[in-house]
Amino acid sequence: MRLSRIIMALTIGLAVVAAPTAAGAAQPQPTPSPTGSLQPTPYPPQPPVLTVNPSTVNVGDTVTLTGAGFGPNEVVAITVTITPLAAGLPGGASARRSDGSTVAMAPVAFQAAAPTFFTVVTDSAGNFTTTYTPDTPGQYLFTAVGQTTGRTASATLTVLPRPQPSPSPTYHPTHKPWPPHGKLPVTGDNLGTPLAVGGGLVGVGVVLMLAGLAWRRRSRFGGSTR
Repeated sequence: MRLSRIIMALTIGLAVVAAPTAAGAAQPQPTPSPTGSLQPTPYPPQPPVLTVNPSTVNVGDTVTLTGAGFGPNEVVAITVTITPLAAGLPGGASARRSDGSTVAMAPVAFQAAAPTFFTVVTDSAGNFTTTYTPDTPGQYLFTAVGQTTGRTASATLTVLPRPQPSPSPTYHPTHKPWPPHGKLPVTGDNLGTPLAVGGGLVGVGVVLMLAGLAWRRRSRFGGSTR
């Protein structure tokens, strides 16, 4: 009985002593450096990220490009690829056929005045921020490549045509000028001619009626003297 208790106590003690050793073995072990000193094993770096804010603008508006996850103090080359707007998007290019119908134009590459290649330098944490001003409508693809680490990230931007101001109303030379001083134009038939004719007829009727009365009166008085 004592022997079994002694064996159990030794087993428990060995398990308690071995537990920290096993836990330490599970942790990442430092690796020796070229100089012989021990350094912790580095974790895999996070993938680089490139963002454009805002993601949809009009021609002439400035956007902000933000990069992260590149090497510290690294030169990052940014390439800009531009294609026309696809059919269905505001400002999308289209062509008109002879029968009046329209067809979307196929995207083709072209060169804009805004830079299509430039470089930036990251800070000590591998981040950078820069601005870009597009001057041509289209879909923009920004591709950033670290020149030392080779890390790559990309982002897209939609650039719409700048809205045109509403044209002021124009009048054809044959149209009558707009009434001055805010007067409303006269609409409907012109009543001046019928009123003038009616007034003349009434005047003629009054004259005839007076002439008839005078003739009757003269005839009556003239008949009594005979």
